[in-house]
Amino acid sequence: MKYFFASRTNRLLSSPLRDIREMSGKEYFISLAEELPAEELFPFKLLEQAALSVFSSGPSALQYGEQAGYSPLREWLNNDWNVRKGIRTVSDQILLTTGTQQAIDLVMRLLLEPGDSVLVEHPTSPGCLEVLEMQGAAIVPVFGDQDGILPDVLEQHMQRVRPKLLFAAPSFSNPTGILWSMERREAVLDLCARYGVLLVEDDSYGELHFDGLEPAAFYHKYPSLFALDTADQGGHVLYIGSFSKTVAPALRTGWAAGHPALIEAMTSVKRIADGQSSPMNQRLLYELLAQSPFRWGDHLSMLNREYKTRLKLMLELLKRPGWKGCSYNIPQGGMYLWVQLPEGLNSEALLKAALLKGVSFLPGTLCSTGTLDQRYIRLNFSRPGRDELLLGMNLISEAILEFTARS
Repeated sequence: MKYFFASRTNRLLSSPLRDIREMSGKEYFISLAEELPAEELFPFKLLEQAALSVFSSGPSALQYGEQAGYSPLREWLNNDWNVRKGIRTVSDQILLTTGTQQAIDLVMRLLLEPGDSVLVEHPTSPGCLEVLEMQGAAIVPVFGDQDGILPDVLEQHMQRVRPKLLFAAPSFSNPTGILWSMERREAVLDLCARYGVLLVEDDSYGELHFDGLEPAAFYHKYPSLFALDTADQGGHVLYIGSFSKTVAPALRTGWAAGHPALIEAMTSVKRIADGQSSPMNQRLLYELLAQSPFRWGDHLSMLNREYKTRLKLMLELLKRPGWKGCSYNIPQGGMYLWVQLPEGLNSEALLKAALLKGVSFLPGTLCSTGTLDQRYIRLNFSRPGRDELLLGMNLISEAILEFTARS
């Protein structure tokens, strides 16, 4: 039988990510492309103990749970997480989701009609773009600089297309690692409030910062947009967070925080999407966070020290001759380095050559609409160990040299 797929699936089905993920399972292959934390830094033994504690509670650990998510974990977010981030919420403002991707999917399903305009920080998360394309949204990129989205550009788009949403990641965005200034945070939030545009704030990487500041000092200097909004009880921001990058991806636990009416509606949509996220995983995570010897703050500090070291190594490798002509800005946090290739070099063509050598990166075209970022690549520095980073970066530089030698 011949299948006729919807036209909006074309980009998804032809994405280079399919080749990358197929190759990533091979033992010899080095991936600098995927959105993965370091496995050796997972709190594996403590999660093992937490699992034993959860299962010792009896068969109820395997039963369906609350649709909005395991209430003790939501309470933990309302208390411990709120104190750390300077955010004020109550339980009915939080929905536990199957990772960040589902939270994005739920709000887009809830609010968008086909053809609705959505503003996205440029460049942006490939996962967000995939969701928007599947919803048939008209995606409008909003450009910025190293301090964040440019307010005058944002306002022009708001006046021109009357968007439903703005999707942005003010703290260490995927893929650029940009950290918005306080001035930009306040200006963008003010524009969203004035034009009635919901701001979807992706804070998946917000805990991964390398400046050495204590949490209280960091979040005072760079507060979440949701924190700024809730201080005024505005309801203009939907916050999205995740434990995938800081604890373990396989737990598939993220959350959305926002106005109770928005969270209630998203919960109804989630009932159609998957009924509920895994209560067992949520109980396991709560047991780790609240009941075991695990120390959340110490764990995050360890991650930040280690990822800072790996970033430094990648930056040193970029000084080698094979990377001549490439340019980049050094991120202050996150998991990625966004690199511009030499003039005339296409990231997707380079990827094909790199895959033959046993290494991958993410081509920039997956982080934008059209061909806006065809000269960019995203490199992940969090997962590979020292030896993998050394070999992987050298193999990519070999591919670059082969291309530049022909021109």
